[in-house]
Amino acid sequence: MTDSCIFCKIVSSEAKADIVYRDEQVTAFRDIHPVAPTHILIVPNRHIESVSTLEVESEPLVGHLFTVASQLAKEEGISKGGYRLITNTGVDGGQTVLHLHLHLIGGRRMRYTMG
Repeated sequence: MTDSCIFCKIVSSEAKADIVYRDEQVTAFRDIHPVAPTHILIVPNRHIESVSTLEVESEPLVGHLFTVASQLAKEEGISKGGYRLITNTGVDGGQTVLHLHLHLIGGRRMRYTMG
């Protein structure tokens, strides 16, 4: 855990969030600034800064993040129509919280945009 990381504080229940899933490896909660009807953040319970800092030992955890995303998409009713999974990496990649996380976004048609 990093003392200043808001996602670490959510995982440890020091900060409030609308948690929709939690297990021994990950926690998922609704984004406070949603860009679609479903916008859930899925974070590892241990602090990992970004994709750039992943180690080979993290492969099972990363797979679990995607499995949880798939499960939550089904529970949210967006699995059949489709959804978007986004991981921003680094400041230039749009990462605003330096704790690895997936954005699960859906519930409306996504437009393709780059840039």
